Amino acid sequence: MWKTTTYKKVKINNSVLLEGLPGIANVGKIVADYLIEQLKEEKIASFFSYELPNSVFVNEDNLVELPKLEIYHKRLGKKDFLFLSGDVQPQSEVGSYSFSEMILDFVEKMGCKEIITLGGIGLQEIPDKPKVFCTGNDSKYTSIFTNAGANKNVYGLVGPIIGVSGLLVGLSSRRKIKAAALLAETYGHPMYLGLKGAKKTLKILEKYFKFKLNFKDLNKEIRLMEKELKGEEVNSKDSPLKRLKKIKETTYIG
Repeated sequence: MWKTTTYKKVKINNSVLLEGLPGIANVGKIVADYLIEQLKEEKIASFFSYELPNSVFVNEDNLVELPKLEIYHKRLGKKDFLFLSGDVQPQSEVGSYSFSEMILDFVEKMGCKEIITLGGIGLQEIPDKPKVFCTGNDSKYTSIFTNAGANKNVYGLVGPIIGVSGLLVGLSSRRKIKAAALLAETYGHPMYLGLKGAKKTLKILEKYFKFKLNFKDLNKEIRLMEKELKGEEVNSKDSPLKRLKKIKETTYIG
């Protein structure tokens, strides 16, 4: 059902998977893509299936391209990081399960010991200081992130975590892999970018993994988006909202 294209074979024994696919306000995708860019990661595999949405995107060269789901790799110190990012999520429930199991097969062969999924919690208003909540399949593991600034009081606050962000955490428990989901508060409008929630999530990951991140570009994006939301004029080429051509309306947590 899923076709895997391998671009480079790497020897990995002790890895961490971070997943950031499109979801509410694209929080998870923003975090994953920012880390891929900041850490200068290398693409090692891509995945394709007819379970993906029946659409193509128009790129900057005015040509069409199929939606992408990709894994990137970066070795930092003695730890290997795998980042799952992409343009879309599988459309059907069966597709979400089969993709999640396939990803778990892929990373398990690379000695994956930790999985972190990234997403958003949609609110009715824009949060000025968004909180990040954490849940997972192992209380000791989730405590790492609550100690780094996440809130553990999730029960009764969020509904089902639907899609890959939820399934990777749930299914990984069967394989004895520790997993956590970091969910940032954001505005639940389909055309809103959860940049502030993404930054708060990045801060938590940076504290735990000792990443050395530069937030200059992200801070600029946040300022520009706030100007747009206030109705102030912004150069069209700098507009965060107008540059978001691949946003997909979602109504789930994740």
